[in-house]
Amino acid sequence: MTSIWSLSLKSLKNRRISALLTILSIAVSVALLLGVERIRVEAKNSFTSSLSGTDLIVGARSSPLNLLLYSSFHIGNATNNITWETYQELASDPAVAWTIPIALGDSHREFRVMGSNQTLFKEFRYGDEQSLSFKDGAAFSKLYDAVIGSTVAQQLGYTVGQKVILSHGVESSGLQDHDDKPFQISGILEPTGTPLDKVILVSLEGIEALHIDWRNGAPPIAAFSVSAEKAAAMQLKPESITAYYVGLKSRIAAFRYQRKVNDFKQEALTAILPGVALQELWQLVGSAEKALLVISIMVVLAGLTGMLTTILSSLNERRREMAILRSVGARPVHIFSLMIIESLIYAIAGTLLGFAMLYGLLLLIQPIAQSALGLYLPISTPGIFELYLASGVIGCSLLLGVIPAWRAYKNSLADGLTIRI
Repeated sequence: MTSIWSLSLKSLKNRRISALLTILSIAVSVALLLGVERIRVEAKNSFTSSLSGTDLIVGARSSPLNLLLYSSFHIGNATNNITWETYQELASDPAVAWTIPIALGDSHREFRVMGSNQTLFKEFRYGDEQSLSFKDGAAFSKLYDAVIGSTVAQQLGYTVGQKVILSHGVESSGLQDHDDKPFQISGILEPTGTPLDKVILVSLEGIEALHIDWRNGAPPIAAFSVSAEKAAAMQLKPESITAYYVGLKSRIAAFRYQRKVNDFKQEALTAILPGVALQELWQLVGSAEKALLVISIMVVLAGLTGMLTTILSSLNERRREMAILRSVGARPVHIFSLMIIESLIYAIAGTLLGFAMLYGLLLLIQPIAQSALGLYLPISTPGIFELYLASGVIGCSLLLGVIPAWRAYKNSLADGLTIRI
């Protein structure tokens, strides 16, 4: 068997150019297949880990998916707000351990602004129950303090102590600047791999100060505007919030609290379980996931078909080689094994090169994906399913290798030695 392996390697070395091209085509297809699977898994993990310690999310009456998207991933807009009085009443339920109110609606250079309170830094969890930590500075403590996410700091080059002007609205056009009330950066968060990396955090009172002299969404008239100093001297209290996260003392109370919120008479509200809403989201995108996986598998099959074509096209040129091997004592099973081993070498070399290409691409696109999409692609060892996919590629190559192996097995010694004119 060792001699057959050695003979196979020498034969491929003699046809190195076609062999390398075949291995490269398999490697590209394997890298694509594994890359699609890696992105699918990490995208799902990224969404799931964004709210690892939150039991419920409460917002104005809306579909569960819409509430999840605008409150957690800052995609889309709320249908309405929750009054502060309603929030306080529901937050005082005995089953509630903590709540994190959030207020959305402003932005800064296409990054969302989110109003909240100190509970966010104490109770919010992401990933594997990780709490928020600071790369520099500290949480907001003054009215016009702001905490920025790591992506905001990186892309805009902001540092602690720098002044920023927030804008009313989240659309890229038609924004009104709150230039009369600048905020100062008090802290920069460590990267989290969640939407908080692309958010500017301020206090709820700071949000209220920005809009204290606005009426019905319109900017203030000069004669009635309230200066930053006057606003800071006021006893500001939020009038409304966009949504709030809920942590319960016991998850057994989740359905009871959800029913209480959904049946609340004073306002039309919706309470969702983040995990259930995420499952609904993955059901919607599941078809696209499957389509991508099918396309990747087809590309792999195309690469393996190229391998089959290469081996088959070389058989006619190698018939004399096979005949000589038979004449010096090689049995038909040795010829069969030779073809199978060549297919195996193609598959193993292509798969290993495909893994190398995958990790090389991950090194290149990891910072781009994290900054542009908020998607963290860890460079980790292959997962179980990835190993199954790689094994499937090698198995398919062996099955396809049977075709040229059988043809070589059937070629007769006399046919190989016959001189063709």
